[in-house]
Amino acid sequence: MSSSVPYDPYVPQNQNSNVAHLQSQIDDTVGVMRDNINKVAERGERLDSLDTKADNLATSARGFNRKANDVRKQMWWKNMKMKMCLIAAVIIAIIVIVVPIAVHFS
Repeated sequence: MSSSVPYDPYVPQNQNSNVAHLQSQIDDTVGVMRDNINKVAERGERLDSLDTKADNLATSARGFNRKANDVRKQMWWKNMKMKMCLIAAVIIAIIVIVVPIAVHFS
């Protein structure tokens, strides 16, 4: 080896081709691992985003459920009022028809 060039473990030396080949494989493996680490980090970010969206959806669902129950109760009361009005109208109609007949026969 020449003493003017410092030793660098990542630069293949002129020893044998097996060492250079192994170094190349190690460099490829390191590259793949770096890519995997980056992908895991991106996946974590996507999972955080998905978790936030799921929390927002759950909050919206609870709000929707509350409003749906309020609307259901309002419609029930409106329906009940309509039934009461119809019953009152039928009772009044019966009174209007029956009372004059009863007075006429008595």
